[in-house]
Amino acid sequence: MDIFQSIILGIIEGFTEFLPISSTGHLIVASHFLNIDQTSVTKAYEVIIQFAAILAVILNYREKFTIKKIDLWTKVFLAFIPIGAIGFLFSHQIKELFSINVVAIMFIVGGIVFLIVEKFFIKEDKVYIDNVEDISLKQSMIIGFAQIFALIPGTSRAGSTIIGALLVGLNRKASAEFSFLLAFPVMSAVTGYDLLKHYHEFSDANLMVLAVGFVVAFFIAYLTIKLFLKFLERFTFVAFGIYRIIFGVVLLLLFS
Repeated sequence: MDIFQSIILGIIEGFTEFLPISSTGHLIVASHFLNIDQTSVTKAYEVIIQFAAILAVILNYREKFTIKKIDLWTKVFLAFIPIGAIGFLFSHQIKELFSINVVAIMFIVGGIVFLIVEKFFIKEDKVYIDNVEDISLKQSMIIGFAQIFALIPGTSRAGSTIIGALLVGLNRKASAEFSFLLAFPVMSAVTGYDLLKHYHEFSDANLMVLAVGFVVAFFIAYLTIKLFLKFLERFTFVAFGIYRIIFGVVLLLLFS
């Protein structure tokens, strides 16, 4: 992997990680067209850019990373338990699901779900929770179970948690914010596991390539979080639903 490839993948990871459009699917396509093979360098790179995304969440929500917010984090970690348990117990079976066709189909399915939710379940005259700290333990647990669908490649962790949050009564912005916060324990667990598994591969990696990828992914992720929330103040998730369907169809046409 060279500097140019590192920049491109860093941009894609930073931009797609917190949007409901699946970073995995976009990185697959980008890696294919950039002719990037899965080597020790790419494994180390994946760990680095995941860590960058975690830091972007911490910096954006630094006021919530205090002991005073223990109630909020109790709910966040409660929502983490389902995907943590299922992901740990069935990691090998989950890996077997991975294929371009599965990713493409789940892009399309996810897009349709977003359109259905926006059309039939979101009512503009209904009062929704607009502060993530007001979410109940029951609501957080339901969102946690919705996040399990993210284990299917192409579903999108952000997408599944946002749908779950919308259905239990959070507004669009609060749904996105809870998804961002929930990314912290999920991605910390994934990054920690990958680091323990692939730490020796950092010795083979070009540190400059890793550093560039880290900086780019962090900067783009930080901006994406802020811009996404601004977007949701005025618009719905319909555009993301349509985009997912189009992207999934393109994937099927390109790789089938």
